[in-house]
Amino acid sequence: MQKVFVITSLSLFVLIAVSFSNESLRSKYSRPASQWPVPNIDNGIEWKELGILPESPLENSKDSLKNIIELGKSLFFDTRLSGSGKISCATCHDPALNWTDGKEKSIGHEGTINKRNSPTIQNTWFFKSLFWDGRSKTLEDQAFAPINSESEMHSEMPDLIMKLRNTKEYPGLFTKAFGSPGINPNRMTEAIAIFERTIVSNKSKFDHFLAGERETLSNSELRGLHLFRTKARCMNCHNGSLFSDNQFHNNGIQLNGNPENDKGLFTVTHKDEDVGKFKTPSLRDVTKTGPWMHNGKLQSIEDVLHHYNKGANKNSSADPKIRVLHLSKRELKDLGEFLKAISAPPVEFKKPSF
Repeated sequence: MQKVFVITSLSLFVLIAVSFSNESLRSKYSRPASQWPVPNIDNGIEWKELGILPESPLENSKDSLKNIIELGKSLFFDTRLSGSGKISCATCHDPALNWTDGKEKSIGHEGTINKRNSPTIQNTWFFKSLFWDGRSKTLEDQAFAPINSESEMHSEMPDLIMKLRNTKEYPGLFTKAFGSPGINPNRMTEAIAIFERTIVSNKSKFDHFLAGERETLSNSELRGLHLFRTKARCMNCHNGSLFSDNQFHNNGIQLNGNPENDKGLFTVTHKDEDVGKFKTPSLRDVTKTGPWMHNGKLQSIEDVLHHYNKGANKNSSADPKIRVLHLSKRELKDLGEFLKAISAPPVEFKKPSF
């Protein structure tokens, strides 16, 4: 009986300690974000505190841009922009899948498997450069590239422009959007880019928590938030209201010495220190946008957490911020729960009909 009593008492002590810890965390994180516990950030890193999802930069201009947005929306979903007539921008960026395609790597012209995973275009106006390797500095330029790519949409721009001019609807749509007749590549990519700038994530549980609904996050999600900011070191790269530092890093996902490895940012800058670096994605809706990483090799959030928990190979060229974390099973679970709390279902969207 004494043994049973000791075990019961110990269990009760653990429960009380856990409950106290949860209440303490909830009290700390119920304060304004400026008063939250100090995050674990390496020296020299510029960072921003986590925050509520921002609006599109075009939110206050939507009425005046309505016709251009509608034109861009039509172009985005139109398979006639591809050489085969089978692929549209939405093929790789489906609104029902949080504007991704759910595939390890995107599928292009006549079934070509491209070398990279299709990232979401939600909140894409935030990034200073586009594509995993940052080769485009504007959404207009980014919209142009896949259309001309042999492995993606496989269109010749002069042929495409002629095709659009010969349609029943586009001459009128372009005139209505821009106030004068004329269909050309600049107007086409401008309309697509403006439409893309209106695509914003849904508010998540975390946004509601930040807005004052302090019971929105469960104890596990709250512990995950604290881990995200401290022991798990996530804030070193994933900070601010969109959970990205807008930079490029080698996170150790590449296999060293493989000549077929994707060199990432190096293909743009040709600097040796940029080999294997890729853009830091936003973690908004992260649990909804897998598979993960530039090559889609990680098939579950658990795989992602395990990759960072074990740290990078000491002999690799990975960023020194990628260290062994020693997170327990419970801590990994809590961190995963927080990632779910910053993920939301896609905004309801009505596709255009042709």
